[in-house]
Amino acid sequence: MLLRMRTALIAIGVIGLVAMLPAQADEGDVVAIFKLKGAMKEAPDAMGLGALLGAEEPANMFDLLKRLKEARGDKNVRAVIFEIEEAALGLGQTQELRAQVKALRAAEKDVLVFCETLHNGTLLLGSAASELVLMPRGEVSFAGLYGEGLYFKNLLDKIGVQADIIHCGAYKSAGEPMYRTGPTPEAEEQTNKILDSMFQQMIDDIADSRGLAPEKVRELVDVGMFSAKEALAAKLVDRLAYREEFVEIVKKRYGADTKVVADYGKKDKPDLDLENPFAIFKLFGDLMKGPKKSEKPAIAVVYVEGMITSGASEPSILGGSNAGSGTIRKAIAEAAADDTIKALILRVDSPGGSAIASEVICEATKRFKDSGRPFVVSMGNVAGSGGYYVATQGDAIFADPGTLTGSIGVVGGKLVTKGLWDWAGVTSHEYKRGKHCDVLNSNRPFDETERKLIETLMNRVYDEFKGRVTEGRGKKIKGELESLAGGRVYSGQQALEIGLIDRLGGFSDALKHTAGEANLGSDYELRIFPRPKTILDLIAEILGGKEKDDEFVLAANRLKASLGTGFAQAPGMAAALEAVQAIDPAKAKKLREFMIQVQLLSDENVLLVGPEVSVRLR
Repeated sequence: MLLRMRTALIAIGVIGLVAMLPAQADEGDVVAIFKLKGAMKEAPDAMGLGALLGAEEPANMFDLLKRLKEARGDKNVRAVIFEIEEAALGLGQTQELRAQVKALRAAEKDVLVFCETLHNGTLLLGSAASELVLMPRGEVSFAGLYGEGLYFKNLLDKIGVQADIIHCGAYKSAGEPMYRTGPTPEAEEQTNKILDSMFQQMIDDIADSRGLAPEKVRELVDVGMFSAKEALAAKLVDRLAYREEFVEIVKKRYGADTKVVADYGKKDKPDLDLENPFAIFKLFGDLMKGPKKSEKPAIAVVYVEGMITSGASEPSILGGSNAGSGTIRKAIAEAAADDTIKALILRVDSPGGSAIASEVICEATKRFKDSGRPFVVSMGNVAGSGGYYVATQGDAIFADPGTLTGSIGVVGGKLVTKGLWDWAGVTSHEYKRGKHCDVLNSNRPFDETERKLIETLMNRVYDEFKGRVTEGRGKKIKGELESLAGGRVYSGQQALEIGLIDRLGGFSDALKHTAGEANLGSDYELRIFPRPKTILDLIAEILGGKEKDDEFVLAANRLKASLGTGFAQAPGMAAALEAVQAIDPAKAKKLREFMIQVQLLSDENVLLVGPEVSVRLR
């Protein structure tokens, strides 16, 4: 048994070191291909053992932007091809990649986009390319934006659960799905304003890139469905070609000697001398040591991705992960303690979550900022409520025009589960010591006195939220804060106009600004915190020789984002959740957030959660 374990560890070590070694530079002209497939997470995997063992490496924005930057500065790269296969990108991510397409063209690189189907997101990205190529019989759907909010009241009614929810702010709609079957007028109003902003951005961008009048693009949207030939006639695409024909076009255009590189910028695996057994042990030994610490000046990047919860960041049964305040606080503190770190970028893609966890992260950013080093925030698809809370201390806040942000407000309450237990035939008997000891009793709704107690607590959290905004944004806020708060949600474009953010732009723009503020020029490194784990770290955790986090973080109030407890563990539930993920990933994402929100309500009762509407680009 011990021998087998050692053999397995050596094999993993060899594979891991191979993946860590740098790629060799290519010579001659190059056409670089980048495939966009499925959902795109923000941060790279902490370790990526699946990829090391031969599985397909999950896509992430950090690596993609890094590889695109390399292509932009590579004199050998003549053209970049984006091959789009059912990409599921948010509006913010699409706008960021669109900016990268423009930057590549500005660097005198041809940018070609090939797709088999065309929809809103594909067109928004591809319209900025030098040439947008569509399969001759490809499906074309350019019908505008579709938003959908899920409401769970009837589901909770069926299982005998009542949601007793309180809001601070008339526009704070995050709790509505638990006790309503549709939106309030305020929620519908703000959702329509967001969709108006997003829709206009899409129309204007496509019109500008395709050389069409905005009114003409709106007419095309109202047509909605096109054949490939009709899309070509409408100037939505530049060329129709099957994949094989497209390959021939590329060969003729750039010459037979030009290298077409499908994995441009990825790390190569060097040849190993397998005839020398000692070489394997040397590789394994080097891997166990981990990468040598660099002394070059660097910018730290910390990700807040997913629902914000207390404790550690962990993967979810429905994909993605939570943003654990313990993991993130420790990462920021580690970056702050490193003298080679000259600035911090917090990349936020989160609808919010726990008020306490959001405050933990916010305070960690403030402590970094107090060290005198630049602290910059880059927002992804969404940075709402707690996602905005953690951004408030930024010296500069960047967001894409379509980013969802704001939602300054508080939601709280509890779930009354007595009907569920009555249905199941379970009874209970209560014991009390203290007037308000059962304020969070799940057997009944709040009474009038208890409701006032909870409202007092929530108003205090709301005031603290607004205090953090005032502390961080100060006179940048344009107008009276309360009229901008109350749970109101904004697009990045709208947030810029009222001073909730400083600039429009993606991660690359935030990085350029940060490097300038830190006086780093171009000679610096990017380091992700927490640092990726080595094989040695993994072994230490498995064998119990190393804590996964510090003793305070993993104490009370830890939420498992894997949803390994509660109703997700019921017979058949895991399989049902996997089925939802396969059938409708967008709804699965909202379901995951809903389930985490239910768990958070049970644990904390006061939350900073943002908008509940999912806007699709396809």
